[in-house]
Amino acid sequence: MNYYKRIVLLVFFIIGVSGAVIYLTGDISIFGHLSAFRPWSMMLAFIFLSLGMYFDSTRLITLAKMAGKEISLFQSLQVILSNYFLAMLTPGATGGPVAQVLFLRKLGMPTGRATVLVLVRTILSILFLIICLPVVFYLDEILIPWVQPEFVGIVVVALMGIMVGSAWGVRTRTMARAVLWIAKRASKPLRSRIWRLYRDIQASIGLLLSSPRGMARVFIDTGLSLLSLYAIVPALFLGLGIAVDWPIIISRMIILNLLLYFAPTPGGTGIAEGGFVYLFGNFVPAGTVGLLAVVWRILAEYLPFGAGMYFTFKMFGSKLLMAPKTLR
Repeated sequence: MNYYKRIVLLVFFIIGVSGAVIYLTGDISIFGHLSAFRPWSMMLAFIFLSLGMYFDSTRLITLAKMAGKEISLFQSLQVILSNYFLAMLTPGATGGPVAQVLFLRKLGMPTGRATVLVLVRTILSILFLIICLPVVFYLDEILIPWVQPEFVGIVVVALMGIMVGSAWGVRTRTMARAVLWIAKRASKPLRSRIWRLYRDIQASIGLLLSSPRGMARVFIDTGLSLLSLYAIVPALFLGLGIAVDWPIIISRMIILNLLLYFAPTPGGTGIAEGGFVYLFGNFVPAGTVGLLAVVWRILAEYLPFGAGMYFTFKMFGSKLLMAPKTLR
């Protein structure tokens, strides 16, 4: 199926999911709440969206510089937005990394180096969310009542230990021999993929360790970008005159977005709205949670998707109307 058909189907899918969410959660009182909505909160939400995109772009600029390539803020923004576009067209957002690599190649970066940058960007985002988990469960014990913050802390420390140990192991000859042993016993197509993945991970870790100061800046930009994007939700809540508990709302957004990294639907559509309704149903007036979920998705996903579609078609033209194989 070419990308043109995917876009049409995606639009109908989004409209269907959004309409169903609003219909199933709304009631007649929603009109009264909307009439009292404060328009300035939308401006605040757009400011947070802009900040999220800005810090996401600056971290890619820093990563590219560490890899020996200078790119502008506008070029970096196009790479970021292309990720939103193709991620929405593929299950599990698998097309997002492909789009970023394609754009970085167009900017003159070798494929291998571009792949490493994209992998590092994803790893740091997930790493930041994992590190936040002890704070999340400490602040919001109601989220999962039977899970103690101390247990979450132990799990996170264990995960960090596994990641550090794996990072050290990947750079040893023993790991290379183990991967080679596994690859030799796999089918020929799978063999090359296993070895290529191992080399990409090895190069990514090398980039992470090459400049501790630069990587610290990238990690800080990662956190600022994610937190800014999550702040869109409390900004919308302020529009309804709700007393916003910022730490709790941001904590729940961290949980929701961590889960969305593994969502099987395009861009997490359906799962994101359902998770939003479940997590924030008690925070907002009756009948408004579904509408707020849809507005949040429009701002945080669908607007960047539309901008990414524009830049992607501008860069690649009619190639995106063909089968995905032509882009690889």
